[in-house]
Amino acid sequence: MRSISAILFLALHGTAPALSQEAAPDVAAGARLVILGTGTPNADPDRSGPALAIVAGGRAYLVDAGPGIVRRAAAAASEHGIEALAAPGLNRLFITHLHSDHTVGLPDVIFSPWVLERPNPVLIFGPPGTASMAHHVQEAWKEDVHMRLFGLEPRDHNLDAYKSPVTETTGGPVYEDENVSVTAIPVLHGSWPYPLGYRFEAGGRTIVISGDARPSETLVAACNGCDLLVHEVYSAEAFAGRPPEWQRYHAASHTSTVELADIANRARPGLLVLYHQLYWGVTDEDLLREMREAGYTGRVVSAADLDVY
Repeated sequence: MRSISAILFLALHGTAPALSQEAAPDVAAGARLVILGTGTPNADPDRSGPALAIVAGGRAYLVDAGPGIVRRAAAAASEHGIEALAAPGLNRLFITHLHSDHTVGLPDVIFSPWVLERPNPVLIFGPPGTASMAHHVQEAWKEDVHMRLFGLEPRDHNLDAYKSPVTETTGGPVYEDENVSVTAIPVLHGSWPYPLGYRFEAGGRTIVISGDARPSETLVAACNGCDLLVHEVYSAEAFAGRPPEWQRYHAASHTSTVELADIANRARPGLLVLYHQLYWGVTDEDLLREMREAGYTGRVVSAADLDVY
């Protein structure tokens, strides 16, 4: 069954984006973007917390750790046959910033795959403050770790795989292996000193992820004709009816449909993927309509959880 976002894309363009390995073997052979969660701090039961995965070379690279991330990854592994998203393979995580909606799944990523036989620790990359957060997660769950190491549970897995080496960055190349090259992109997001987006080059594709960001020229430069630009968005029309203090906050922290139309026109992605959508009573159709009315004529889709591109 096609997702809602695919149906909207089909209605607008006459062709749907890649949704699964079966639907698009050319994409499956290279790098795939898997939408694990499109949510915001709002408790939307249909949208899990913000989290994405780039899958390349049989390995998963997570971006952000919203609530429910490990179970969402398991759902994607089952629904799309992506073995790399099974719990034992979740061992690389890139964090955009330390807002709670992007990080409350961090203990889940650290501990759940370890319990489920992940052979290696999770490597974590993020802005300054990430190492302190990971350390305090370890401290908060130290009784759990003690019981799993010295209690009655079988100990046939890697006893050190709960540990979480952290690399902090304020921007620039941050990770490379035989599958991917990852660059952290400084962006603008409210009062955060070092929020990040990420650029992945993998499987012959370039995928740029905004994280939470108000209009940031660094994202335009990082994309510059990229295959996929995954960008947060809020409805400009709905925003106009918000209280003044919320208008000020969102203008300083997030990107409206009108602003994103300008960004995307200059960034020229092959496909613009909307996520972390702030709706306030509007729909996916409204977001896409606002983008069109603001002058964006490129390919665009409003993503749903578990979509694959």
